[in-house]
Amino acid sequence: MMNRRTLGTTLSAALTAAVLAVGSPAQAQENGELVYMTPGLDLAFWRYVSEGVKSVAEENGYGFAALDSTNDPQTQLQNAQDAIARGVAGIILSPTDSSTAPAVLQLAQTAGIPVVIADIGTDSGEFVSVIGSNNYEGANGVGQALAAAMADAGKTDATVGIVGISQARLNGQARTKGFVDAMAAGGVKGDAGLQQMQAYTAEETFKFTQDMITANPGMGGMFVQTDGPTLGALRAIKAARMDGDVLVAAFDGIPEFVPLLQSGELVVSGMQQPYLMGVRSAEAMLDHLGGGTPEKEITVPILIVTSDNIEEMLPTIKETVFANEID
Repeated sequence: MMNRRTLGTTLSAALTAAVLAVGSPAQAQENGELVYMTPGLDLAFWRYVSEGVKSVAEENGYGFAALDSTNDPQTQLQNAQDAIARGVAGIILSPTDSSTAPAVLQLAQTAGIPVVIADIGTDSGEFVSVIGSNNYEGANGVGQALAAAMADAGKTDATVGIVGISQARLNGQARTKGFVDAMAAGGVKGDAGLQQMQAYTAEETFKFTQDMITANPGMGGMFVQTDGPTLGALRAIKAARMDGDVLVAAFDGIPEFVPLLQSGELVVSGMQQPYLMGVRSAEAMLDHLGGGTPEKEITVPILIVTSDNIEEMLPTIKETVFANEID
């Protein structure tokens, strides 16, 4: 799951921009350097994971660098090659998707550099530990909350659309299945289709939502499988003057979700705890580097945050979800 490109004169401008985006790599401390390879620091979720890894690394005398793969498998490989060339102590990897992780794991294994995977997962390969969430259970909880809200609003006969993360990711597959199972159990069976994100932006999801509403004028619910793009869905619903007609559920969390949940504009979000995930990932790596044997799979709970429980959950999510970036 982790890191960076080969050093040398071939370093591209794209890499330079990626490094500058997160600050220059910290000077390796006495114990060496840990690197975190991420799909894209433009998403808050990955920034929060990065902060969790960084906090543990620096507290334990390691240098730290975050390497942005910009959702591109080739950039991810270049980042890994660079990290290996630098002789880093360990790599924390959040791959662009599960099918691209094995190539990074093979490079690291050949070089004798340990890898811990933070979220998303891998189709194959050798790694120290994988730290993630039970995406099926989390999405199932989101689906239960949305189905109940739709029942309360008399919308069980309406269709529901999904804007999903890549279904090539194991976590994407689990989120879709968990949600669909919950909706069926709740008596909501209408299907407005599934669109897969590629850019992971609010603008992309705005367009997806517009298209769904146009094709399904009776749509009553929507599930967006990650945080920032959910704002695009909400904007599209407002633009169509369907506020309150299309109930929205989300996954993960950004600070903007707090007032949206408080007002009821957002029904529910299944919030992973990315900062805590980063902490646990770095802890597993340090355990391994110290001669220990961390658990092969470590699960970080998903918090089902709704309009009804947001006030109760706020102290927890400020720390473990938002990395203490909000007051």
